[in-house]
Amino acid sequence: MIIRDETAADIEAIRTLTADAFADMPYSDGSEPAIIDRLRAANALTLSLVAEDGGTVIGHVAFSPVTISVEDAGWYGLGPISVLPPLQRGGIGSALVNEGLSRLRRLDAKGCVLAGNPDYYSRFGFAIDPGFTCPGIPQEYFMRLAFSPVYAGGTVTYHPAFYG
Repeated sequence: MIIRDETAADIEAIRTLTADAFADMPYSDGSEPAIIDRLRAANALTLSLVAEDGGTVIGHVAFSPVTISVEDAGWYGLGPISVLPPLQRGGIGSALVNEGLSRLRRLDAKGCVLAGNPDYYSRFGFAIDPGFTCPGIPQEYFMRLAFSPVYAGGTVTYHPAFYG
């Protein structure tokens, strides 16, 4: 398996993979492929990484800029992330997250936020922090990972492409 930047040839595979990965998720409204398309169209995909095995896209993760209160530089949101359903729980998602976080650090990012399962994402250093909130996301699922010991919190707003 290799992890690389998406190319134009990957777009349809990413759409299909993302739709398949979220199809049976009770928390999904099915909008995840459209979110990625809108982020791409808005030139707001800071990172769009695919996991490829034997020429087949088997995983994808997107990172896009977020605003925290009035500060709008240096923080990113992770998601959506998807792995081909039969290959889930095999380390592909972890590899994508680790590579994405490594690349964000090289970009001198201040940190990353996400909405997700704390049992899963805490392994990467994400933590629930009452200083970080995002309207519409329950606090127990909203997490942050600061890349510096000095950081501010606040209200997080995802890129407008997330909202259609």
